[in-house]
Amino acid sequence: MRKSDAPRRRAPWKHPAVRIGGSVAMLALLFWVLPFADIRAALVSLPVWVFGVAIATYLTLHLIGIAKWRVVVNAVGAGLPFAGAARAYYWGLFGNMFLPSIVGGDVVRMGMAMRTARSRTGLVLGSVVDRVLDIVGLASVAAIGAVLSPRALDPQSRRVLLGVIAVCVVGGLVGLAIAWFLPFGRLPFKVRRKLAPLWQAFRAARGNIPALVLAFLMSMSLQTLLVVMNWLLGIGMGIDVPLYVWLFVWPLAKISGLAPVTQGGIGVREAAQALLFAPFGVPAATAVAVGLVFEVVILSGGLIGGGIAWVMGQDERRRAMQGNAARA
Repeated sequence: MRKSDAPRRRAPWKHPAVRIGGSVAMLALLFWVLPFADIRAALVSLPVWVFGVAIATYLTLHLIGIAKWRVVVNAVGAGLPFAGAARAYYWGLFGNMFLPSIVGGDVVRMGMAMRTARSRTGLVLGSVVDRVLDIVGLASVAAIGAVLSPRALDPQSRRVLLGVIAVCVVGGLVGLAIAWFLPFGRLPFKVRRKLAPLWQAFRAARGNIPALVLAFLMSMSLQTLLVVMNWLLGIGMGIDVPLYVWLFVWPLAKISGLAPVTQGGIGVREAAQALLFAPFGVPAATAVAVGLVFEVVILSGGLIGGGIAWVMGQDERRRAMQGNAARA
């Protein structure tokens, strides 16, 4: 048997058990380093009904996410109907619970949308563009918060933060310029092969700038509303900092969870949130507790999202059977 015909063995670090173990280890480390009594006190300070409202709000806000994703994929020719987009999107929320980072949910979402999309290529390319827009939107929200947040810091911390912002802005502009003017055809074949999906997505997106601008604004709106939701949860748990601080901290903590080292970023986001909140005087235990509450919201929303997607699928099959019976 040729070497190329041999079954590929999954890298050990990609195994689900490793990611789950990573989340358990991260949470155990946080509970060991931080006063567990303080974390527990912050958790029990929220009334139970708040969780229900938060989960309902989370699922409702993601209607913006459905519309945004559909705008992007249809801008590059996917031809995806809204019902198919909603069903696939909620399956993606469900998949986020079991796959590495939110990118795993993207794969589930694309797979489910293949059934109703007119162009699979447009669906894949549009989904890549959509994820890039989401990351840029998160970074933009964080930048707005960073510009406003220095007023809550001492002069030395303010200079450091402004320096980091300047580096990020320059790096982003340089990266955009490289992507725009890159002579892709002159790159080595191995490099072109790895960059081909991103390059094709970028070329497809350049042809429909107004739709991408709309999708970007929708992405920023969704992320900002999620920040407001976490800000309100934080107020209920005793975190008394302005909203603009949350605009800086929460998106960066979410971006840190994209690393596929734990299950769905659990543990990484909470640790990052505690570190980012530290300069603003927020106790680490309370910052972690708020992050854990939102993890409950995410997991509950994923389960309910899977139920919504399943019900939509049953309804779709029932209508298809009725249509077939009517034609018979």
